[in-house]
Amino acid sequence: MIIVTGAAGFIGSNLVAELNRRGYGEIVAVDNLTRGEKYRNLRGLAIADYLDRGDFLDLFEKGAFDGAPIEALFHQGACADTMEWDGQYMMRNNFTFSKRLFLRCAERGVPFLYASSASVYGKGEKGFVEGGGENEYPLNVYAYSKHLFDVWVRQRLSQTSSQVVGLRYFNVYGPQEGHKGKMASMVYQAFSQLQQEGEIRLFEGTDGFEAGEQKRDFIDVADVAKVNLFFFEHPDRSGIFNCGTGRARSFNDMARLLVAARGSGTVRYIPFPESLRSTYQSFTEADLTALRRAGYSEPFTSLEEGLARYWRCLTERGGYLA
Repeated sequence: MIIVTGAAGFIGSNLVAELNRRGYGEIVAVDNLTRGEKYRNLRGLAIADYLDRGDFLDLFEKGAFDGAPIEALFHQGACADTMEWDGQYMMRNNFTFSKRLFLRCAERGVPFLYASSASVYGKGEKGFVEGGGENEYPLNVYAYSKHLFDVWVRQRLSQTSSQVVGLRYFNVYGPQEGHKGKMASMVYQAFSQLQQEGEIRLFEGTDGFEAGEQKRDFIDVADVAKVNLFFFEHPDRSGIFNCGTGRARSFNDMARLLVAARGSGTVRYIPFPESLRSTYQSFTEADLTALRRAGYSEPFTSLEEGLARYWRCLTERGGYLA
């Protein structure tokens, strides 16, 4: 049995799909379907059971799954809204819930692989290395909730005999993210703007970058799933690792590729919002030293290849895997 929290979400559903492709079907999908449209992300996926997020935690802590071996728990569920400022809600969802899952997994010896975030690096002015140094400086309560859990995990890694892996996702894009609204990737938002209005809107220059030349480490969600599965298949390796391509690309690059795929369209630069100036990441680029040292040697999908594939998915299947 494999448990995936956030299984109806963006990364969680892609992870379930990759597990299915590798022959795993005994999957317990855990999520909160208050927003019922997320059910679409589960269509076509092989799962053994579905549990509501709140029900699952209670059952898990009370030993409801003790009669069956659990190969791993992939904890992808979280409040991922970087604009959410209800700190009590954020910490309860992203920190307290995660701690309880970790403790139960450690007690049972279940490998625990969880989603962290590159947002823990703040503006990234001091680099993107996972060492736990002063370069980790979260700029909103979402990033803080992720950072604090990473710190909490680090304090327990040496005392935990079973596998624990945290993956700091950079700018993930790909199928199954349409439900995320304003939190969907910039790739998805740019595609929507282009199809609806014939233009892509990018910010004017910030932090020394020219208009549209702000850079992000864009990573295809298929690669994110593969990194998760690498650690699942190597349970002797634990730690907190960056999960990006290691190559920053500009928003202009992304826009040009989408316009070329459509065959028409323009880019318009809009004033940078003052409300974002103190928290905006104008540059992200994963340092992959630790990930490569852990043994992950696969190449990452180029932005050109990834956007071409995603464009077909968006235009032919509405952005869904099935």
